[in-house]
Amino acid sequence: MPILKSLGVADSKVPRAGTLPLRSSRNPFEEVSGLEEEEAGELGALPNGTSCRRRATLEKLAGLSPFRLGKTPGRRAGSPGDGQPRSFLGRVLSPGIRRSSADFGLLARLQGIRAQGDEEAAGEAARRLAFLRLGRGPKPRRASLAERVVPAGEAAPEPPPKVPEPPKVKEPLSVLEILSLIQQRELARADEHILELEAEELSSSGGGAPGPPKAEGAGGGRRARDVALLYEALQREMWALVRETLAGPGLGAGAGPGAVAQLGQVLVQEEAADGRRGPEAARKLRARWAEAVARAARERLEAAAPGAPGGLAGQLEALRGRLLEDMGVVRGRLAPSYPAGLGAFGIYLRGYHGALAEWIGAAARRRLPLADRYALLHWHNQVYPREVLGLVDMVALENGELGPLLSPGTLRGLEDECVTDVKAQTRAALLRVLQEDGEHWGSTEDWSSNLAQDVCELLEEHTERAPRISQEFGERMAHCCLGGLAEFLQSFQQRVERFHDNPGVRELPPDTYISRTISLVNCGPPLRALAERLARVGPPESEPAREAAASALDRVIRLCHRVLTDLLFQELQPHFSKLMRRKWLSSSEALDGIVGTLGAKALALRRMQDEPYQALVAELHRRALVEYVRPLFRGRLRCGSARTRSRVAGRLREDAAQLERLFRRLESQASWLDAVVPRLAEVLRLEDTPSIQMEVGVLVRDYPDIRQKHVATLLDIRGLRHTAARQEILAVTRDLELCEVAALSPPRDRAFFADIPVPRPPICLSLPLFLGRLLSPLACLPWPRPPSPSPLRRPQA
Repeated sequence: MPILKSLGVADSKVPRAGTLPLRSSRNPFEEVSGLEEEEAGELGALPNGTSCRRRATLEKLAGLSPFRLGKTPGRRAGSPGDGQPRSFLGRVLSPGIRRSSADFGLLARLQGIRAQGDEEAAGEAARRLAFLRLGRGPKPRRASLAERVVPAGEAAPEPPPKVPEPPKVKEPLSVLEILSLIQQRELARADEHILELEAEELSSSGGGAPGPPKAEGAGGGRRARDVALLYEALQREMWALVRETLAGPGLGAGAGPGAVAQLGQVLVQEEAADGRRGPEAARKLRARWAEAVARAARERLEAAAPGAPGGLAGQLEALRGRLLEDMGVVRGRLAPSYPAGLGAFGIYLRGYHGALAEWIGAAARRRLPLADRYALLHWHNQVYPREVLGLVDMVALENGELGPLLSPGTLRGLEDECVTDVKAQTRAALLRVLQEDGEHWGSTEDWSSNLAQDVCELLEEHTERAPRISQEFGERMAHCCLGGLAEFLQSFQQRVERFHDNPGVRELPPDTYISRTISLVNCGPPLRALAERLARVGPPESEPAREAAASALDRVIRLCHRVLTDLLFQELQPHFSKLMRRKWLSSSEALDGIVGTLGAKALALRRMQDEPYQALVAELHRRALVEYVRPLFRGRLRCGSARTRSRVAGRLREDAAQLERLFRRLESQASWLDAVVPRLAEVLRLEDTPSIQMEVGVLVRDYPDIRQKHVATLLDIRGLRHTAARQEILAVTRDLELCEVAALSPPRDRAFFADIPVPRPPICLSLPLFLGRLLSPLACLPWPRPPSPSPLRRPQA
């Protein structure tokens, strides 16, 4: 106490032991401030306004430090900031003041100098503290405040209640700190501070809607530029994040679901802010996000297509794989991280759809080969809708279905190019195949024709691919191919006709010639079936082309059948010449030769396909019976007696049965021919006129091409001449010929008697009439006069 008095301190100012108050109603920071002011008044101040005694307080250091910026409570006059320019570090590092973007570059240059100075100062302070600890020794334990104040034996007072601290005022972040948040991809928090900075800029500018900054020359301030720069940095980071999240499962730490969720939160915050900004000042980050997704999708697709093998088809397959892979990432990992209201899956799907439309549109504008054009159309119409869009959730789209990848006009143009190329290529290819095949027709080497197979393969390649693209395109392609097939068959018909008309072909061995002809006939059924199928698939205007193709094939097959039939019956002609003679009545040698030759040749004809084979056997059946009956109508036999007529009729029935068995074995379908010979036999056998009339009526009904001259020849054979019965029988034929139904000529394949000529009936004239007509012209001639008698000569005297 005396020491205190000697120092001028009153006793009242010194608390005595046991009287120190446990609680103080004053703030200790206020007491310290008051003591400083008193001491400053007693001891004076330094030139810079600080006390000469307490020089190490934070307030005084702040006053001396160049890091001090604007005024703070308790600031003294004469310190930097009162109307003085602030230093750079003071502007950047001062608490409570937001730093601007103008200090970023200079701060980066000073980072190295400042870091080096801080390291040196830290090292010097550490050395001093170590020295002081060695001289002072270990730090003694201090008694607590309660031990010093409360006497021994007394209970310690209750601790004072905790006074709730006042809420800390949230200090605004500087531009540099906001930029740091963006770089650390704390996007939502950075966007909040950018919105606050934008609000401050709005309030400082005197109101109005915030929006994109104006140019500096147009009145834009530094804070507006800071907002614009921060928004640019924020968007760069957001769009980089969009690209990185589509790169696959190997993502960095800054591209995980949390960063995607923050990106979505930024979009939500900015959409709400756009509602406050108004339509003209809106930043529209959601639309720019969709554009960024489309750009990222375009980059992904362009990176996948060029390296794919297999031309355009391989590139399209690579695009399909990339689409499915990326949409799987979007569905499983990205879309759930976005807020539900953004419709993230639909945005990504539309972005990929638009990028794919650009890629395919660029490919369609190039001059593509036919195979690539087919691949592009098939992928556009079938693969993409079924294997890509069919696997995604189309309900997730907000604005309905996606548009087409290619416009209808572009698709129509691609189809037209395909049809034109197919028409040109198939015409040239078909003619080349016909030329190569025709070179082997006249050779004697063993050769099998593949003409029909090659033609069908050339056309079916297009007629099978086109319907898989679309039904309309399939119809157009079928019509195009049918027209090309009709032109080819006309050329084929002309080539076959020239082949058979060539005299040199007849010099080929018979078996070789028959084999070549059968090969030509076998081309008919597959080509006819192809033409019928194309006509069914094609539009109604394809019918003329089908009829032209069928007509050409019919002419080829009829020509080949006639050639084969003529060759066969040339060999059978000696046997047919022995029929209807007196030896024929007692011997079956002629018919046995006919049946044996036909049976042997049928083995070679069986190599023909079923449809033309049936037609050929039916023609052989008809031709054989025509040649069999032809000698009968030539009048080789005269059956004047009933016994002779009975023998001829019996022989006819036996031969008819044998021929019927032969052609049944050859699988002939012309069963209508089986009754013709038995009917003729009955006309010869019957004796009573009514029965003959009835049989003739049946014969005329079953075979409408029979004429009265044929019936008259039969009556002549049986010896029925110039009688009333003959006239009655012929009257039946006359009546049926005049009938309207009989007047209709039967089809060519049902004609029989039309191919049997009948000789003219003999003219029977009586002898007196014949002589009278012969002598009547002679009566008109002058008769020769007898010579006049010569006068008598007088005798000479």
